[in-house]
Amino acid sequence: LQLQASGGGLVQAGGSLTLSCTASRSTYNYAIGWFRRTPGNEREGVSCILSGGDITVYSNAVKGRFTISRDNTKRTVYLQMHSLKPEDTADYYCAAIRDYSGGYCLTVTYDYWGPGTLVTVSS
Repeated sequence: LQLQASGGGLVQAGGSLTLSCTASRSTYNYAIGWFRRTPGNEREGVSCILSGGDITVYSNAVKGRFTISRDNTKRTVYLQMHSLKPEDTADYYCAAIRDYSGGYCLTVTYDYWGPGTLVTVSS
């Protein structure tokens, strides 16, 4: 399984971006997570969505500002990011884990990772 994140770019503080994570094959039975990393920092879980799309989890840092969703017909998971802050600047990655239905999808070990897409928020 290959994952490709896209949609990153430069945006002013308070602006919005939507990231997409597209898979090379069907991920209907995979939970998908979004993570981010800044230079010198550990990777941070941002949001994740279980296979059915009915359960989503957000980190406290993005809750209320980001929305995760999925379209299994397009093999794509989206991360809508609003009210962006300079501290949201990071490389954003998506990952997939098969047949996971628990509530700890931000901290579980994922099976597949894709390359990142850079998000830069200017102040």
